[in-house]
Amino acid sequence: MSVREPDGGPAQAADQSATAAGATGGGAPLAGCAALVTGASSGIGAATALSLARQGAAVAVVARRTGRLEELAAAIRDRGGSCSVLTADLGDAVQARRAVEDAVECCARLDVLVNNAGYVAMGTIEEGDPADWERMVDLNFKAVLHLSQAAMPHLLRAAADGSRGIADLVNVSSVGGRVVRRNNGIYSATKHAVGAFSEALRQEVTARGVRVGLIEPGLTATEMATGPGSAAARGMPQKAWLHADDIARAITFMVTQPPHVAINEIMVRPTAQEH
Repeated sequence: MSVREPDGGPAQAADQSATAAGATGGGAPLAGCAALVTGASSGIGAATALSLARQGAAVAVVARRTGRLEELAAAIRDRGGSCSVLTADLGDAVQARRAVEDAVECCARLDVLVNNAGYVAMGTIEEGDPADWERMVDLNFKAVLHLSQAAMPHLLRAAADGSRGIADLVNVSSVGGRVVRRNNGIYSATKHAVGAFSEALRQEVTARGVRVGLIEPGLTATEMATGPGSAAARGMPQKAWLHADDIARAITFMVTQPPHVAINEIMVRPTAQEH
C-alpha cells in the first residue's frame, strides 16, 4: 500500500464539487475529527471527502487510482483542509484492514468511516462471469466487513474520548439493496447484505456511541453508473439523475447530527425515478 502524508502543493480540479470545499474554521462541526473515505478517486467518494473537509475533518482518502486521489487532496489542501492519500485495492482483505491503520497513523485518530467503494457488473445470473461476481462480493460487501471491524476500536475510542462524544460509520448501499431487478442480481445481493450487516452492527455499538448509517442512492451520475456494463437509465434522461454532491450532502447531514440523534438510513432518489 502506498501512503502519502498531508503536504502542500498546487490545487488541481479534482472533482466538480471542489469549489464547495471552503476553508475550515474552529467552529466547524467536524473540527478536530478525522474521517476515512473509501472509493474516493471519483464520484460520491470524492464529493464526500470534499464535504467532510469543508466541515472541518482531517480526511484520509483511499482508492486504487493514486493520481486522482492526489488531485482531490490538492483541492482540499488548497482550501485550508488536511488530506492524506492512501492507495489500496480494498477488495483484498489485508489491504482493506491496513488502510484503516494507515489512516489512523496519518491522522492520529478516526472519528468517521465512510464505506463507499463499490463495483457493478450487469448481466444475467445464468450467463454472468463468476469473476465479476467475486469482485462485487469482495468490494461491495467483504471490504465493508473488514474495514468496519478494523475501524471499530478506533471509532469506539473516539466516541469515548473525543470532544463530540460520538463517532460515525456510514455504509453507502443503493436502491438496488431494496429493489431487485433483472440483470442486476449479484449487485443487489451484495447491497442487501450491506443493509443487513449495517443494522446488525448498529445494534451492537449504538449504546457505546458509534452511530451506523446506511445511505441508499438512486440513479446517480458517477463513473460506476454511466460506464461500460453499468445500470441502464430505464428511460430517465441523465440530466434528471442525482449528482455525487447530492449524496455527499446526505452523508454529511448524517454525521453532523448532535450526539443524541442517529440518522440510521437515508434513501435518496431522483425526483423522476419511480422504482
